[in-house]
Amino acid sequence: MTTTGPLPAPRTYGNWRRPSSPGLGGLGLLGTGVLLVGLVATIVAVAVGGLLWALAVAAVLALLMALLVVRDRHHRSGVERLSSRLGWARARRSGSHLYRSGVLGRTPGRTCQLPGLAAGTRLSEWQDPTGRAFALVEHPATRHVTVVVAAEPDGASLVDQEQVDVWVAHWGAWLAALGHEPGLVAAAVTVETAPDYGHRLRREIGTHLDPDAPAVALAMLEEVVRDHPAGSATVTAFVSLTFSTAGRARGRNREPADVARDIGSRLPSLVAGLGATGAGAVRPVTAEELCEIVRVAYDPSAAPHLDEAHAVGDIPELRWSDVGPVAAEAGWGWYRHDGAVSVTWSMTAAPRGEVYSSVLADLLAPHPDVDRKRVTLLYTPMDAAHAARLVEQDRRNAHFRAASSSRPTARIVLEQGAAELTAEEEARGAGLVAFGMLVTATVVEADLLDDARAAVDTARAAVENLAATARSQLRPVYGSQDSAFAAALPLGIVLDAHLAVPREFRESL
Repeated sequence: MTTTGPLPAPRTYGNWRRPSSPGLGGLGLLGTGVLLVGLVATIVAVAVGGLLWALAVAAVLALLMALLVVRDRHHRSGVERLSSRLGWARARRSGSHLYRSGVLGRTPGRTCQLPGLAAGTRLSEWQDPTGRAFALVEHPATRHVTVVVAAEPDGASLVDQEQVDVWVAHWGAWLAALGHEPGLVAAAVTVETAPDYGHRLRREIGTHLDPDAPAVALAMLEEVVRDHPAGSATVTAFVSLTFSTAGRARGRNREPADVARDIGSRLPSLVAGLGATGAGAVRPVTAEELCEIVRVAYDPSAAPHLDEAHAVGDIPELRWSDVGPVAAEAGWGWYRHDGAVSVTWSMTAAPRGEVYSSVLADLLAPHPDVDRKRVTLLYTPMDAAHAARLVEQDRRNAHFRAASSSRPTARIVLEQGAAELTAEEEARGAGLVAFGMLVTATVVEADLLDDARAAVDTARAAVENLAATARSQLRPVYGSQDSAFAAALPLGIVLDAHLAVPREFRESL
């Protein structure tokens, strides 16, 4: 007779923190400075111009403080909301929300180049020391280059929880190791779900079919080929790594060939490290594959034709200058491109409390109301020195907020404890990574306008319901749908490098 001990408690994850700046009340460091300057100006107005001038200055100060302090449920202040509206109005006046390419367009050479943030990108193909080809995307505007890796995740079905915990631990270690990679700026993981048209299954069965097999077996396989693709979906995953091309000498860029050789020499070890994370078979993406990925993202109607071409062994030859849309239009809360409409959300709050490793399972899974869904996790690894400074600063800020109030709220007390715990974990050697998430839902545009609007509304409701199961707070990227759509693709676009106002400045408000 054998006895079994109690099952181990499920492992949970949490303690995600939003960067903050020290200040009075809900203000940051810069906002507190504005408040102090405004109070001094009010006192000077009383002494110089009298009470009426002082009241006018105080009214302006109160309005400005209201714009800085009052925040919505997505932690956006009135200044941020106002700047988004002004930026969208400026884009509408300039016509930059419209894009036309091809023969009737205005792009150089009448090509279908990528729009927006990806317009200036260049694509080349190189080989790593093992002889595998990999695509390299150059971003001249930000002096970045990106390499993309394709993964085939094993999934958590019929897998012991202990094995899943090991995968998560190795994934955390792999992310922490990115902070020690020279020149690495950002990383991203893109999981895309799309309809399965059955061409791959038909090719796989056709190449292994035995003509002498029993008639019953042949009939069963024919039925599988005919009926299985109906309603099925494919799940693909990509990992993109973005490096800086800046050399050690200030103001000088390295040549693309030097950057490609440097990345190619490190790529095998980076790819091998993903093998222990449950990513399955991992390999670099070639230039042709990346062209197809981007082409299908902007023109979903091309997907069945590309799959059919691969099924018959006809590899299409796409050029990087022709993978963009022929026509695109960005709206306040949507993005229309080549017969499809997409809506992109950004994560405004990480899951509160503790969660299990399967917290994103429903959000990543296919959904019948969304034709194509793309979930992109954005990571910014930090080196050990930067991480140590950041956690210590966050710890001091948390203590300042707790000490500045005679009766600190429970939230402030919990934030202080979380900051202490984060500092202790970093001191023990844990890595620190800033992260975000973009979710793009694409529906194929119907012939009738009412049907198209209904499909978009249904997809929007589906994603917002899935966000609730993921315990994450999502907000549509209003006014920047085209930029968010491009950033969610495996192209390595770093949004912080394109911001007109640096993130550090906005956080200090």
